[in-house]
Amino acid sequence: MEFGPRALGNRSILGNPEMQQKINQKIKFRESFRPFAPSILEKDAQDYFNIQNPSPYMLLVKPVAEKQRKAILSAKNKDLQTRLREERSTIPAVTHVDYSARIQTVKESTNPRYYKLLTAFKEKTGIGMLINTSFNVKDEPIVCSPKDAIECFLQTEMDLLVIEDFILIKKA
Repeated sequence: MEFGPRALGNRSILGNPEMQQKINQKIKFRESFRPFAPSILEKDAQDYFNIQNPSPYMLLVKPVAEKQRKAILSAKNKDLQTRLREERSTIPAVTHVDYSARIQTVKESTNPRYYKLLTAFKEKTGIGMLINTSFNVKDEPIVCSPKDAIECFLQTEMDLLVIEDFILIKKA
């Protein structure tokens, strides 16, 4: 089990920063509006957040940079659920209602494999960031073994599972 700094990116559910509702509803089985924490290439962090120092263990909560924010239309006559679902930034799945995010910065020297994944994702999408959330579903403990990981994978709508050098892909 986890104690101290988390195994971030190594025992996690990862996803595109635009997949908030899918991960909440079909994988984590929790409220669809709840944001996730971002893992971001350390060298790109200042482009998206007001952060001056690294945050390798997801311990810092920082504001989303002004240039990434979207204006929120008047909250008058809007119910709470509508206000919670409004996109507040270009990275909506990691932006809290107060425009903050709990950030993990990643650099090659501390986690080369995760750094390569974020770099490859950036090459495809232009964003060196992924949603990073604990590998569990609502009301369940974090997975502790490959068996736990496979069971969680099979009981949710995750697309694929990576365990060391093995990739399991769910097909329709």
